[in-house]
Amino acid sequence: MASPILPGLGLGSGLDTTAIVKALVDADKAAKQNQITRQSTTNTSQISAIGSLKSVLANFQTAIKNLGSTTNQQFLGFTATAADTKVLTAVASNTAVNGSYVVKVDNLATSSKVATAAFVGGASTSIPEGTLNITQNGVSRPVTIPPGATLQSVRDAINTQQGANGFSANIVTDQFGSRLVMGSSTTGAGSDITLSGIAGLEITAGQKMGTTPTAASAGAIGELAMDAKFSVDGLALTSKSNTVDKAVSGLTLNLVAGGGVSTTVTVGPNNDGLKKSIQSFVDAYNQVVTSVTALTKPSLDDDGKPTIPAALTGDPLARGILASIREPLTTTGAGDKLTVLSQLGITTNQKTGALDFDATKFSAAMGAQQLGGEVQKLFMGDPTKTGDAAKGLLDRMNDSIAPYTVTGKDGILDSRSTSLAKTKTNLANQQLALDRRVETLTAVLTKKYNDMDTLVGKLKATASNITSMFEAMNAQKNA
Repeated sequence: MASPILPGLGLGSGLDTTAIVKALVDADKAAKQNQITRQSTTNTSQISAIGSLKSVLANFQTAIKNLGSTTNQQFLGFTATAADTKVLTAVASNTAVNGSYVVKVDNLATSSKVATAAFVGGASTSIPEGTLNITQNGVSRPVTIPPGATLQSVRDAINTQQGANGFSANIVTDQFGSRLVMGSSTTGAGSDITLSGIAGLEITAGQKMGTTPTAASAGAIGELAMDAKFSVDGLALTSKSNTVDKAVSGLTLNLVAGGGVSTTVTVGPNNDGLKKSIQSFVDAYNQVVTSVTALTKPSLDDDGKPTIPAALTGDPLARGILASIREPLTTTGAGDKLTVLSQLGITTNQKTGALDFDATKFSAAMGAQQLGGEVQKLFMGDPTKTGDAAKGLLDRMNDSIAPYTVTGKDGILDSRSTSLAKTKTNLANQQLALDRRVETLTAVLTKKYNDMDTLVGKLKATASNITSMFEAMNAQKNA
């Protein structure tokens, strides 16, 4: 009797055809899979490395921007300190001179504030169309008043059309009705505001409302705009602004309060402040060097040899960044006494490439040569010059990294990120193609081995039947 042939892998031949198919498929897949895996690992690490470079350079750029701020200056060669900051504050430039000054502030510079006659109908009162002319310091600025305007829409038109020029308008309502009130950021005598061109909104130059205004009163609220009056060491001075930068050479006085109160302003070297700012620059620079080095330095293998590459080992991009930030350090300064950073105790470490700052050498140089003003010029630039010659170390350093930090296709790091993203997509597509090939090959080989197994099973069954027939014939012959 024939033996049944059971379906399934290995049932006919007795071989583990599943393992055979897997081994063949794995052998076919191995080379390509290893290539994709290796390239994907490299691609992922490089994407992460470029992201790290973007972050560290952005932080460096922010540090440079903060150090180079013109509103909160970090490299002042001299420091100016007012004994009473409720009276005034002071800022010294690199042209300041050591000394002290007694400053008395009699009154602050004030701006013009005016009000129109009252409108009984309030903010919704209709205003004729036309052009409202705002005149100040002899300059007339027009405001277009469209048809159907109200007092409120006139206010809005002034703020929209002339707000950028320092004018502001609002509506104040008193017992007589609503008035258009205008102010200005411009201070000083002669800066009073006048209005003309629209009936009901006229304000005459030099006109005051008075202490007991009526509904028809229009003009300055309180006193007319005035200059600041103050004295330096007893010398009487005036200023149209409360920021006074020409009274004392190299010194800017910011008047805060009047009333005839005096305070002493002391000017001296800003050595401690400069040391702190230089250290901040050195720290920010070294952070870039340390980060780039970490992304390029090979790590040790099991034998203790540096053979395991980092994400950017041998990559010209990393070397380019280091070369770019080192170049501005070698540029000679424009000062008479201070020309190189080493004079301030700033040197490049020959082993690490980072900057070393010798605070002791810095203090000695500052004490011996009084370089405060030239330190400011070295880092912040020289405003008396033009073009590249006017740039300080901070501007030159910012220019050196700008090609890397700029966004879009023109940015070196952004372009590299885009290229790596395309490579990642390509590798993902290669993986999908390989997976499809493996699936197809597995199906083809499985079918072939299934067919082989079925054939072997049939051959075994035929052999078994033949054997049974011969055994039966022999049994009859021996009976």
